[in-house]
Amino acid sequence: MADLKWYLSSWKSRSAAQMVDYPDQRRLERVLAKINTLPPLVAPAEIERLRFQLAAVQRNEAFLLHAGDCAESFDACTQQNISAKIGLILSFSLILIWGGRLPVVRIGRIAGQYAKPRSSRTETFDDRKVLSFRGDNINGLDSNDRTPDPERLLSAYFHSAATLNYVRGLLTSGFASLHHPRDWSLSHVRSPALRREFEKTTQGLSDALDFSHTIGANSGRESVPFDRGGGRGVLGEVDFYTSHEGLMLDWEQAMTREVGIAGSGPSPKEKGFYNTSAHFLWVGDRTRQLDGAHVEYFRGIRNPIGIKVGPSLENAELIRLLQIVNPNKESGRVTLITRYGAGKIGDHLAGHIEAVKRSGHPVAWVCDPMHGNTLTSSSGFKTRNFGTIINELASCINIHAACGSRLGGVSLEFTGELNDEGFSVTECLGGSMELSEEQLGLRYQSFCDPRLNFEQSLDIAFLISNYFKEERLGDKEENGIYAALGGRKTVS
Repeated sequence: MADLKWYLSSWKSRSAAQMVDYPDQRRLERVLAKINTLPPLVAPAEIERLRFQLAAVQRNEAFLLHAGDCAESFDACTQQNISAKIGLILSFSLILIWGGRLPVVRIGRIAGQYAKPRSSRTETFDDRKVLSFRGDNINGLDSNDRTPDPERLLSAYFHSAATLNYVRGLLTSGFASLHHPRDWSLSHVRSPALRREFEKTTQGLSDALDFSHTIGANSGRESVPFDRGGGRGVLGEVDFYTSHEGLMLDWEQAMTREVGIAGSGPSPKEKGFYNTSAHFLWVGDRTRQLDGAHVEYFRGIRNPIGIKVGPSLENAELIRLLQIVNPNKESGRVTLITRYGAGKIGDHLAGHIEAVKRSGHPVAWVCDPMHGNTLTSSSGFKTRNFGTIINELASCINIHAACGSRLGGVSLEFTGELNDEGFSVTECLGGSMELSEEQLGLRYQSFCDPRLNFEQSLDIAFLISNYFKEERLGDKEENGIYAALGGRKTVS
């Protein structure tokens, strides 16, 4: 199996789940050849930097925030949508930093998260069977546009490049500056209670920054706004990384480059294969077969990788998977993203934690409380209940603590997207805004899975931040925010 020599196309000798059948193979080959000549979207040095930071997460010296859309669309590649998404990620991480006093590693599901796995190859529309929609980089959402088109891969490259270019511009021109945190998104917060909590956090941060300025910590160009000639400095620029599920292996291979390993000197002798379409990739619950094509591809790239861990993954299988993708037990290499469902986490997480501890493999443990908790409302909308989401998250925190482990991050599907009137989407039930089933249809925008909106996302940020603060201060009282948001007694 994976003990055989790896090469860039060795995955093609394995069985591949979720692959796409293109009717015109020659056209596909021409498109892939073109993509292979295009510039990388991310740099190997950035990938190595992320590995270093994820090693800190594994040592409990940082916290990972992995967040964004279930699946991006080409139409959503707009200034407003990208700004809203990055603003929400920054706001969320600010709240975490304030409560936990830990650095936050930010990885967005952005600039390439177009493809989506499907449980069925076909679906029925108006009594006719059509191919399932697989994402904008493969076919169209319209039922008459379901033939896989290789040109969509090229379009995905350029939409990803445009997105990433704008994200980089935002983050290097003062958008993330802590000098004006209250300017980020507060004007759109509808919940008075949530607004007060956010204002307390931003006021505390502003007071701390004012103090630093007064004693001369920011006495140089950093104290001047970027757009007035000031430097970016440590308070105005943040690290931000991109990610997507490594689903379409033809695309992943075309974007993989063999170069000298970054950071090994001016004339590096050792080379590595970097997937330059994103900093971080993950293998999903449907494609993590030990002898499958996806695991074979993943084991050979230098990028840090995520592995989705669900109820169907046996302890021994998990350890064998770690041995395949990280045989040398390198730090910062593997992140385990658990997604059991609130009703199943108590049956599986502790066993997985203990098995990994015995194996000696370094991993970052991240909770995905979204994918195991999807349901269909009585009105027919695919949705998630906020109370169930935070139940799984709280259970995850408690089980890790009981096992002598620690939750290292959270993986969320959320959006800061607003309509023209400034209102958030309505896709998940509950939260501080107490969204009801009757309100789901007001602004249901997702063509994939339901996402937390801005207010619900900050609810979770305050919940985690409050937990970190209580842990840091030794406060054993019940988390008041958790109870106020509808959280129930959790397993531990």
